Amino acid sequence: MVNEIAVKGDLKELAVELYDVGAIKYGDFVTKVGLKTPIYIDLRVIISYPKLMVRVSRQLWSLLDSSISENFSRRVCGVPYTALPLATIISAESDVPMVIRRKEAKAYGTKKLIEGEFKSGDEAVIVEDIITSGSSVLETRQDLVAAGMRSDLALIVVDREQGGRENLEKAGVKVKSLFKITQLMEYLFEAGKLSQQDVDVVKNYVKDVRTTGIKPAASDRLRLGFQARTNAAKNPVSRRLLSLMASKRTTICLAADLPSCRDVLDLADLVGPHIAALKLHVDILDDFNQDFVTSLKSLAAKHDFLLMEDRKLGDIGQVVSRQYRHGTFKIGEWADLVTAHGIPGPGLLDGIRDALKEAEVQGPRGVFLVAEMSSKGTLTSKEYAQGVVKMAEGNDLVAGFVCQSDAFGDPGCVQLTPGVSIGGGADKLGQQYNTPEAVVRNGADLVVVGRGITGAKDRLQTTIEYKRVLYDEYLARIA
Repeated sequence: MVNEIAVKGDLKELAVELYDVGAIKYGDFVTKVGLKTPIYIDLRVIISYPKLMVRVSRQLWSLLDSSISENFSRRVCGVPYTALPLATIISAESDVPMVIRRKEAKAYGTKKLIEGEFKSGDEAVIVEDIITSGSSVLETRQDLVAAGMRSDLALIVVDREQGGRENLEKAGVKVKSLFKITQLMEYLFEAGKLSQQDVDVVKNYVKDVRTTGIKPAASDRLRLGFQARTNAAKNPVSRRLLSLMASKRTTICLAADLPSCRDVLDLADLVGPHIAALKLHVDILDDFNQDFVTSLKSLAAKHDFLLMEDRKLGDIGQVVSRQYRHGTFKIGEWADLVTAHGIPGPGLLDGIRDALKEAEVQGPRGVFLVAEMSSKGTLTSKEYAQGVVKMAEGNDLVAGFVCQSDAFGDPGCVQLTPGVSIGGGADKLGQQYNTPEAVVRNGADLVVVGRGITGAKDRLQTTIEYKRVLYDEYLARIA
């Protein structure tokens, strides 16, 4: 009983101190999840009060059940960004290693979401400042689990008692909190900081306004299987591609960047049964000719794969129209898909559509808009990627996006991700490679594999191995 009284006294004193520094405010506010509230808790202010921040961190870590087995390797992970300082102090004072969950994957290097040293099976205790619906904790847990860690416990400073605890426990996360909001109000009333009317208003609010559930941390696109997504596809080529990937159980887009037409045709005939698409840069072929196009189309029909010209169109609509329809390569006449930069704006798509009206095209066509690139120092920022995705909204010519991360949610569009190698690494010209696990976790549907296959001694067996590994990662993602 003495210990309980001491703990209550400590928490009451802590509540008053948080109120005095402005971390707890009474009035008329809106929470992160859009709920109006008479009480607002902003623990970001405590970073300006080091002693208070240390005190909150120590109290929070003291919630850890001492009976929990220490036979596993433990890590602490603060939900970005407010809880990061708390987790840092806990790590330093308790000698418990820390990992950091990034809000988005890096646009270079390994592009990983979890920073720090850990191994598969390590336990990550999540630290968070406040829970309303619990969505931020669940998002953090999802990325920790995807990286191979266990994460079944969350330490919370304030539980707003609006459904977050129930939502998290339903998802398998045990929740321990320093304060429930109604108890916090009682402490502040006892200290003369709030009136009884203020306390009653908050209690009635908590009772009447609750979250009904957690919005999925990953988009539906990442949770659904390819075949199920075909119904959402506005572009007929993306619809066919999704169906083809499901039926052939492959997500490989083979980059056949070879010098001669014969080399490309031989490779396409060899690995065609195991790929979903063959990607070309026809302007690097030394001997391009129309007979090559005829033979390539024949192989695509024989082995059931799509043809993509990685032209990366990027000019005004009128020029793009001619590049797509006319010239030496006449892309629109044979390529099911073509890549294009979004930088010119929607006029680029209008130019391709106009060209298709004139061209003698057999079958539908689609465009992959380049939102992000895999090269070192790329200038495709997050804001640029969002602009490209917005530009494509409602346009049935767009089959998908070339990107490195889960930049869009439309399940009918396909994410094409380049820069993949089972071994990872980089080349001397700035191309950076990710592992199959990393790219699929970051949203890749169709995965570009180039030199990993074309440079292999046994191209067929290497293709089959990439096919297996990538498709297993896709199955794990939707599971």
